[in-house]
Amino acid sequence: MTKKALIFALICVALGSLLTFFIMRKVDKKNEVLPDTELIQQQMKNVSKLVVNEAKISQIYNYKDEKSFMNLMSFDKKALVVVNADVQIMYDLSKLEYAVDETNKIVKITFIPKEEIKINPDIKIYDVEESRFNAFKGNDYNTIQESVKKQFHEKIMKSNIQANAKNRLISELSKFLVVTQSLGWTLQYQDETITNTADFNELIQL
Repeated sequence: MTKKALIFALICVALGSLLTFFIMRKVDKKNEVLPDTELIQQQMKNVSKLVVNEAKISQIYNYKDEKSFMNLMSFDKKALVVVNADVQIMYDLSKLEYAVDETNKIVKITFIPKEEIKINPDIKIYDVEESRFNAFKGNDYNTIQESVKKQFHEKIMKSNIQANAKNRLISELSKFLVVTQSLGWTLQYQDETITNTADFNELIQL
């Protein structure tokens, strides 16, 4: 074997060994086990999103406004109001606050954001009856819109829409429970230990 061939062979062996070293290092890095706290932090980031529950509500009601002249004459205006509204109940989990106690292996959720309710009504007015002395004006439409939003808010509170939104919230929070339990950690909220989704349901008030 010539001198050039020998040098070339040595260079190939060196490059091969170097390439093998970097490949094995990369494989070892992929197989590296992440610390518990890092896994928990990753899960927190995954859940830090906007949870939205949507619904549609329709309602028909009568609008009426009365004015009188010295209690002798009445000038009324009224209309049939038809409302179709898109309702959203949202939880912004990017605002969720927590603390990690590595010594005792406890994740403490310290703050869960309240729900945000958005009502976007599509209002149509029919069968308008008015008088010359009590005609429909811009303020009437503003009054109708405010009244509609108030009535719809009350309706939402009495319906299962908010309960469904809460279930969505608990479903997201339960992902913390899966991670902490799998790592042998404890999950707490309001100094109470969470062992199952039912605990969340009891502690989170609508």
